Amino acid sequence: MIRTNPVQYMQQVRAEVAKVVWPTRKEVLLTTVMVFVMSAVTAVFFAIIDIMIRGGLQQVLGFFG
Repeated sequence: MIRTNPVQYMQQVRAEVAKVVWPTRKEVLLTTVMVFVMSAVTAVFFAIIDIMIRGGLQQVLGFFG
């Protein structure tokens, strides 16, 4: 493992950070909205599945109970 001194390390870090392409405000807003929408869709989907499973179990337990 090659050791670098702190000055070289900081120079390398600055060079790598300069290569980063940061998202625009519009891109951040769009992806944030997409995350919230997909979270809501997923929550509704699992709520419907939960209601169906609960209803099925109640029918099965009512049949045997």
